[in-house]
Amino acid sequence: MFGASPAIKRYNRRVIWLSLGYAALLLAAVALFARGAVHGPVAYLVAILPALPLIAIFMVIGRYLIEETDEYLRDRFVRQLLIATGFALSVTTAWGFLENFGLVPHVYAYYAAVLWFAGTGIGALVNKLAIGREA
Repeated sequence: MFGASPAIKRYNRRVIWLSLGYAALLLAAVALFARGAVHGPVAYLVAILPALPLIAIFMVIGRYLIEETDEYLRDRFVRQLLIATGFALSVTTAWGFLENFGLVPHVYAYYAAVLWFAGTGIGALVNKLAIGREA
């Protein structure tokens, strides 16, 4: 991210652990469904499990914003999140209209989160490019 504040270190550690949890739960869910090992209400539980670490990452982001005491770092991160949000909402809105008129195939809703996380990368790039102009 932008520096090595204690809040950023905690944020990174939390996100890494949650990302590992996401990967493990996703692999487990895919394997269980591929084998036909889950049915009924348990299938719903298993299907939702990989979403839980991602939801927790959104909570970790909010916690970082509360814990970060450096106003400059917090401002840059907020700008990154706003860019990510604008990017994800713009793409999903445009895609939704294209899909509604039968011009593109249906895309699963969880790809909105994928777009948002990609947007955080775009936001980080914008922040990096803006540093030279702000000086």
